Amino acid sequence: MRFTTGLGLLTICAIAFVLPAWAHHSHGNYADTFMDIAGVVKEVHLVVPHSWVYLEVKDQKGEPEIWALEATGRTGLERIGVTAGYIKPGDNVKARCHHLRDGSNGCLLGFLKGPDGSVKDWDGNNAPAPSDF
Repeated sequence: MRFTTGLGLLTICAIAFVLPAWAHHSHGNYADTFMDIAGVVKEVHLVVPHSWVYLEVKDQKGEPEIWALEATGRTGLERIGVTAGYIKPGDNVKARCHHLRDGSNGCLLGFLKGPDGSVKDWDGNNAPAPSDF
């Protein structure tokens, strides 16, 4: 009886720790295809577990709207040369990302072209820059 109770408790604890981690890394909220956007950086937060870039992007009517771009964490970005000074508020940048499935102003950042023209993989995969970007 003790063994069964202990095993059951162990299973519950394992599930309690594994499910949040699995859900946290899901990309299910984002479309499978890439889209390109360009805008002016408003805020940059290089943090763990996910970094964020907020862009002011013009909509189809020319009105400004804020987009939230989710990226990998600070340590992953530092490995590819993204530091606090790489982009800053006021910089014009271009991003290739996966749009939120619900259509709201956000995306999972794949590549970002900085003001110096360099293109880096902000998803943490260190993938080569696309030739058409």
